[in-house]
This record gives sequence, C-alpha cells and structure tokens, in this order.
Amino acid sequence: MSLFAKLSAFLVRGRTRLFFSGAVLAACLLSGVAVAASPAPVAEGDGYRYYAIGDLAAARPGPVEPGLMLVGGGEWPYDAFRWMIARAGHGHIVVLRASGAAEAQDEFYNAIGGIASAQTFVFSDRKAASDPAVLAAIAAADGIFIAGGDQSNYVRYWKDTPLGAALDRHVREGKPLGGTSAGLAILGAWTYGAMDGGSMTSEVALRDPLDPGMTLVGDFLHLPYLEQVITDSHFARRDRLGRLVAFVARLRSDGVAGAVGLGIDEGAALCIDGDGVGRLYPGDQDGFAWLVRPTQPPARVVRGQPLEFSDVQVTGIGADSRLRLPGLEVQAPAFEKVARASGGELVLRDAAPFAPATSR
Repeated sequence: MSLFAKLSAFLVRGRTRLFFSGAVLAACLLSGVAVAASPAPVAEGDGYRYYAIGDLAAARPGPVEPGLMLVGGGEWPYDAFRWMIARAGHGHIVVLRASGAAEAQDEFYNAIGGIASAQTFVFSDRKAASDPAVLAAIAAADGIFIAGGDQSNYVRYWKDTPLGAALDRHVREGKPLGGTSAGLAILGAWTYGAMDGGSMTSEVALRDPLDPGMTLVGDFLHLPYLEQVITDSHFARRDRLGRLVAFVARLRSDGVAGAVGLGIDEGAALCIDGDGVGRLYPGDQDGFAWLVRPTQPPARVVRGQPLEFSDVQVTGIGADSRLRLPGLEVQAPAFEKVARASGGELVLRDAAPFAPATSR
C-alpha cells in the first residue's frame, strides 16, 4: 500500500485530528502513529522542528474546559499541570517554543502523565506561523503550552500572524492554554518583549521608566480576564517588583487607564478557570502571585528621570487566596502592601503578616 493510501485509511478510521505536511505524516505513519520519545525531531518543516510522543490517533478521554495556567518559570508545580491536563480532557497537548527540543512534551507525557499524546513545534522563523501543518495541529489540540526561552522570539515569530489568531481562537473555543517564563510573559494584554536583547532590571526601570530597553508590546494575544494585565515571571527571585511597577506606570502614562501588573514567583502557577476565578499552586518553594494595582496616576514618567509613583497596592495571592477576575478582587490575601517609587528606589510600607524577601 502506498504512503498516500495509508494516509487516507488512517484519516478515515481515525479522528482526523492531524493534518501535517507530508514529512510529518510520513514519520507518524511509519512509526505506527504511536511515537516514541527521541532526542531527534520526528520531522522538520519550513522554519520549525517537530517532535511527538504518545498515540496521536487516540480518542480524547474526557471533555475540554476553559482555563489559563500562568507559570512563573523554574521547576513545574505538577498539581497546576494536572489541573490543565484535566481541563484538556486528558487528551492531546501541543507545546510551542523557540528554543530547546522535546523536554517539555516528555515531562508532560512521562513525568506527569495522564495525556494521550504531546507534540512540540520549535520555531526558528516567522514563516512557520503560517504553515498549514502547524495551524492544523493547533486547531486540533486539546491544550496548548508555551514554553520558556526568549519572549522576543515569540513576538517576532507570532505577532500579527495566523498562529497568533489561532491561539486566541483556541481559548475562545473553551480549551486550556498555559505558559511558563517567556511563555507567561506573552499571555497578558501587554508583553514585556525584551526586544533589545536584554532583560530589564528593577533598578534601571525605576531610574528611567522610558529607558529604551522598556520595550512593551500590545495587541499580541487577546485572552479573557487578562485584558488589562501585563504579566511577569521569576518574580521574587529576580527582584522584579520594581520593574513591574514601572511597566504599569508606563502603560498608565500612555493612556491605558486600567492597566495592572501580575507577577508570578518561580515554581508557582496561577490557574484561572472559565469563571475567572484564579487559584495559586505555590510549588515546592511556597511562591506567590503579586497583583500590582495603582490607586492614582503616576506623578512623573519622564525620559532620563526617576519614576515618581505613589500608593500602588501590592497584594499577595497565596495557596489559600482566590483572585476573582475581571474585578481583581482577592479573597484571603497572603499579604497586602503599598509601594512608592521615588528617587530610583521602591519602598514598601504597611507590612502584612508575611514579609516577602523583596520588601527589604
């Protein structure tokens, strides 16, 4: 039987889940559809590498449900990933990234388990974001996860492309989407794009909120409940409260009246269900999510001068808290503080029962 005859038979008797390019389909078919993990890609397309593990033709065991999983980077909090897997109906996960290889898909399938298959597309060129094989896999995915790396690649490769629209559509269809580190950075209505190749520090951002490295990107993804949010990752470990306050000040000064910041600690994840209720999974390091909400406009956002910004509410979201969106109500906050940026420094006051390390 020819390859095309095998393909036709496979599509007829299967769920017609996947429509890859000929190279990808051939690799899947020749391996019997159940694809084993390998350090080498299953196939390569125009501007991407493709990996897969599991039974790509298996029926999804359960129904899908909406959900957003915001992971702060570092070690995965497996309970949060199990939450996402359950919302994907224990079906088929697609991992998107612009560096690395099959590490995330293998962790999904082997270390966590409970899914039928996982596939990975590693992007190296913007043209892959219009590839029919990539778009077909995204359309068929039960859940999508965006890995870490360099978020500037995601902006360059995906913004204003069919892939970006496909991610929005995936969420509108009531399917879960997650991201960690750089993958978290692009989930908000605005993204710190790191477009200059660097990584903005709190020190520089507070000293000059209009520094050329403050590359904020809008109109990328358009996800429910994050319409006013800019996200940040590796939060307490990398002392990023100052830069998130500066990001929010910059947006507010640019006329985004409702802009707020949401930072996630390394090893933690905030999972938001279809009703807009967010629950924190703190991970092994007992991390938090940090909600940054101004009570008034910034007093000074001027090129080359320190940020002046007072009465910025900083609310900690812990394992016992609940964040209710879009109203930004936090039930049982882990801590509550007020921040003031002045003279290039950030000062916190009104100590809560828990004093995070970055309050020093």
